Amino acid sequence: MSSMLRPVWSANGSSFISHTRRVVSNVRSTSRLLSSQSSGDVNPPTAVATLHMEDGSSFTGRSFGCHETVEGEVVFTTGMVGYPETLTDPSYEGQILTMTQPMVGNYGVPDRTKMDKFGLPAFFESNKIHPKGLIVQDYSHHYSHWNAASSLGDWLKEEGVAGLSGIDTRMITKKIREGGAMLGRIEVDLSAPAPDFSSIQNPNFRHLVDEVSTKEIKVYGKGNPVKILAVDCGMKYNIIRRLCERGAELTVVPWNHPFASEMQKYDGLFVSNGPGDPTMNKETIEELRKFVTCPDSEVKPLFGICLGNQLMGIAAGGKAEKLPFGNRGQNQPVLNHQTGECYITPQNHGYHINCDTLGEDWKVLFTNANDGSNEGIAHQTRPYFTAQFHPEASCGPSDTEFMFDTFLDACKKPPTEKIIFPRRKPAPPVTKAKKILLLGSGGTSIGQAGEFDYSGGQAIKALKEEGKEVVLMNPNIASVQTNMDDKSSSKADHVYFLPVTPEFVEEIIKKEKPDGIVCSMGGQTALNCAVELYENGIFDKYNIEVLGTPISVVIDTEDRQLFSDKLNEINEKIAESYAHENLEDAIESAKKIGYPLMIRSAFALGGLGSGICENEDMLREMGAKALSVSPQILVERSMKGWKEVEYEVVRDSHDNCVTVCNMENFDPLGIHTGDSIVMAPSQTLSNEEYHMLRDTAISVVRHLGIIGECNIQYALHPESLDYCIIEVNARLSRSSALASKATGYPLAFVAAKLALGIPLTDVQNAVTKKTQACFEPSLDYIVTKIPRWDMSKFEGVSTEIGSAMKSVGEVMGIGRTVEESLQKALRMVDPSIKGYAPKYKFTMDELKQELAVPTGELAK
Repeated sequence: MSSMLRPVWSANGSSFISHTRRVVSNVRSTSRLLSSQSSGDVNPPTAVATLHMEDGSSFTGRSFGCHETVEGEVVFTTGMVGYPETLTDPSYEGQILTMTQPMVGNYGVPDRTKMDKFGLPAFFESNKIHPKGLIVQDYSHHYSHWNAASSLGDWLKEEGVAGLSGIDTRMITKKIREGGAMLGRIEVDLSAPAPDFSSIQNPNFRHLVDEVSTKEIKVYGKGNPVKILAVDCGMKYNIIRRLCERGAELTVVPWNHPFASEMQKYDGLFVSNGPGDPTMNKETIEELRKFVTCPDSEVKPLFGICLGNQLMGIAAGGKAEKLPFGNRGQNQPVLNHQTGECYITPQNHGYHINCDTLGEDWKVLFTNANDGSNEGIAHQTRPYFTAQFHPEASCGPSDTEFMFDTFLDACKKPPTEKIIFPRRKPAPPVTKAKKILLLGSGGTSIGQAGEFDYSGGQAIKALKEEGKEVVLMNPNIASVQTNMDDKSSSKADHVYFLPVTPEFVEEIIKKEKPDGIVCSMGGQTALNCAVELYENGIFDKYNIEVLGTPISVVIDTEDRQLFSDKLNEINEKIAESYAHENLEDAIESAKKIGYPLMIRSAFALGGLGSGICENEDMLREMGAKALSVSPQILVERSMKGWKEVEYEVVRDSHDNCVTVCNMENFDPLGIHTGDSIVMAPSQTLSNEEYHMLRDTAISVVRHLGIIGECNIQYALHPESLDYCIIEVNARLSRSSALASKATGYPLAFVAAKLALGIPLTDVQNAVTKKTQACFEPSLDYIVTKIPRWDMSKFEGVSTEIGSAMKSVGEVMGIGRTVEESLQKALRMVDPSIKGYAPKYKFTMDELKQELAVPTGELAK
């Protein structure tokens, strides 16, 4: 991840980071580097320009795009990846786009000339950039990604689009949220007076759809069996891809095409997204009125997206209204009134439909869970439905992509039924347990310390809020959750300072007679204890309900062979691996995999017993140690050097599922997460990589049946989309505490509520205090976690770090840039460190050794 850092220290005219990059570059070919990352001599932008806004405010920054004056409507979008896809979305036509993500440009821009199988640009949503200008807080003039072809700045210059960095995007976002979207001008002449906005045309007064719609009829997926007519109001290319790959022959027509009279030739009608004021598209609205009022014998299914929803809403009797600042981004929660589900959706619109005047044949189908605005309508009896959000994604989550299947399935059936979405199986009832035993962690040690104190304290608070009597077992006297102060919001009703072992837990069960138990808040110790109690029949014996993730699911995630089998059931990627309970069988499996390889221990704390084995002698030595602390070891293919990425996932008993935080290890795979520098959000993943892993996380968590919170860890190949799932922790982990503090989303608090059977949509958003907890935070800052080691206190211990955790603590730095976040964390972890600056001048061999064999020594 060093490629995302700009030079932050210089000696003799040479930056430390650039020097490091040159060392690494010797491993790869020069031609490969030139195509996928910037050269070391690229300079940051120096030209200056000013953004003037309609409210009289001005912001001056560095111009990194086309250095020309432009005008447009200033809007903002939330999201942490996906700037190539966002910039080519036609719905941004005529706007000056502000991106809230902390760093932009870090993974470059893909090849604009590469085409997909449908003849469309493979990595973009149209054939051009649509915003007039781009506003970012931090532009990375250095980029590095295997799929990159150029920098973002070079692309903007090619397209004649302005780019401005070094701007306080949080302040701009706040202004827009409070005052609504407003006009703006990026001015390159610093001596020019402030613009007269009364003379600047609002792009919403232009017929933007006419500007971006196709001018000719085009056919995609020719020969496919399902014939769909698509009205192009500014259609994103991913809509074409999603329909055609599902068997549609898509005939794309201009926005004002007289399609109603031609529908006898087609199986269904699709109306696309697009920019601007929907009321300007009078021809389309009139054609839709004709289409939906046809005789029953001529009915064909209809699906509209974004602007398509607004046009259909007007045709159905609704009224289009401009939203104050619009809904643009990748994390908008939407409620489905037909099924009760909540989806996380990507959106890009400035208008919505007031449904108070909808015709009696229509009903509201989707509603925004944040602001209550309409997100889609459906006909009461005919197969017509719309979505204000973007099921095709790109960028953003693809949770609602199934709607293309719903639409095309309707096109294959006799059109006599209304649209019905597949329903998930009914959720179990909310627990009736009144007295709950909460298992804390074991004694404070490496791998279980303050992070589980945080989780337990939050869980007690949540359980007490629901009126439950809480019995706590925790041997740690000096902890927050065992605090008996009456003023504490996390005070348990009964506290037992006893070891969390099956014997002691059973004694407390006999005495307190709880009717429910929570075992996911105490780390690996509590989980292992619960598994043993379950296998010994203790829960059945005393009629105790396990709240949250069932113990059978815990076993599926902890037993490495069962875990592998479960992932294979859904064809998910896991490294070639074999689980064994004796050393000789492990050695035989190692011969199949080859060396080097990784061994992991089942049911182990802090990666204990794991490590890289270079040969059979090392396997025998490390395997014997691992089997002395665990009943089972996993022998798996080594992916040392791959990126390590993890997601914190929350799922309720109603199958609503969100990823609250994603994190990327600064160190490549091979270093335990507890010993690695970690950044949130990830800083080197593209939209495709980010959402590929997010989709996988949700699929895996649903298949396993986890209820509450869990953590999923990946190995991601640094130069392809190849990935493997490393593990799933079906409990609160160290990373969960970090993610909670990094995002403001109280994972343990929410997980405790979900363990009771309460749906996510009924849990209050702890940040806003108004909306609900079924949402995904979008950060406009960067969090850096750095571990702290104290190896000098342990005589003879190796300072090298690896897959078994050795750190005794960690710090967290928060900043608007990578450099600020990293510098803060470094200074906190050790007072003697001034920042990202070496105290020792390495020889080339020493530097290579430090890069190849990491240690816990920070003082060099």
